[in-house]
Amino acid sequence: MRTIARQLPGTLDPRSIAERLLDELRGVVPGERGAVFTGGGGGRLEVLAQTGPDRVDWETSLAADTPIAEAWASQQPQTSARSLARSGGFAECSTLVLPLVTGVRTVGLVVLETAQTGAYPQPTVSAANDLAGHAALRLETALLFDDVRSLATAEERQRLAREIHDGVAQELVMVGYGIDNAIAELPEGADAAAGGLHALRAEVTRVITELRLSLFELRTDVDRHGGLASAIAEYARTVGASAGLRVHLSLDESTARLPASVESELLRIAQEAVTNARKHANAANLWVSCEIDPPYARVEISDDGRGIGEAAGDGSYGMSIMAERAHRVRADLDITPRDPTGTTVRVVLGSRVRRGSVTPRQQEVRPDSVQ
Repeated sequence: MRTIARQLPGTLDPRSIAERLLDELRGVVPGERGAVFTGGGGGRLEVLAQTGPDRVDWETSLAADTPIAEAWASQQPQTSARSLARSGGFAECSTLVLPLVTGVRTVGLVVLETAQTGAYPQPTVSAANDLAGHAALRLETALLFDDVRSLATAEERQRLAREIHDGVAQELVMVGYGIDNAIAELPEGADAAAGGLHALRAEVTRVITELRLSLFELRTDVDRHGGLASAIAEYARTVGASAGLRVHLSLDESTARLPASVESELLRIAQEAVTNARKHANAANLWVSCEIDPPYARVEISDDGRGIGEAAGDGSYGMSIMAERAHRVRADLDITPRDPTGTTVRVVLGSRVRRGSVTPRQQEVRPDSVQ
């Protein structure tokens, strides 16, 4: 699929297409801020791209009585004299909502807002709608390509999980039973042999535990009705409980959603960071911070272990995988020492400017408090 994509003109990245569309529209019609949305889960839209000096908490629910919901259902442009931001916007403004339609299907929406009043007369709306119509097919193709890639990846992860569970995991369990039988049949006085077998049994148990955690990682995904922060928190809780780590959570997630492919990549980066902390850091505490406010996202995983200097050799492959995933979604990845000890993995998508309208949820998860 990547080979085919490279041979096609333009790009098959939905976010790039959305950003280009916003730039093209702003060259035709006024708009100090705007966004491109596509369909998400749970009756909400996903923010693909956004433009403007500040991030906006757009009303993304299709159940709300808004021009966004009306444009999605009617497939007709909508105008309004009020802002579509939940926390308020311009005191006076003009808003334009353009549906992105291919055939009979609505694949997305464009919202533009300007402080000018009466900025979108019918000729302007028609010109903008024509421009959006040309971009709709490109966006649909990119979204379809993204869906196929995500589906293929998910199916491959499930296939690997089944093979590990039905193959090597079951065989290791049988090896463990065999060692238990050998220990039970040892004659009295064979202390040296018994000690060796007990050590071998402990090692088999450790490997089985690692396999179970690997299976859990392969099967973990972002619930379309949950969210990225919730999926990361659940993974950290489970892994922390198995490793005796005290997990500290700080979750700040808006109701808007990132594209599913982006959420998946950020989840895998977080999983790799948590796994590295568990396996290589010899840490006692794990700090997980998530700030999700599309199209912006920040995920930070910190531990108080031995630090990146000593663990770099063991975790270098995992670090390169994290870097590849971050590059794929055009996010910034930083892996730095934590003061006074440990490592911090931080991945940031989009602008770092906060709008400050979301209240973080903070909680601490002790190893003995996880059921």
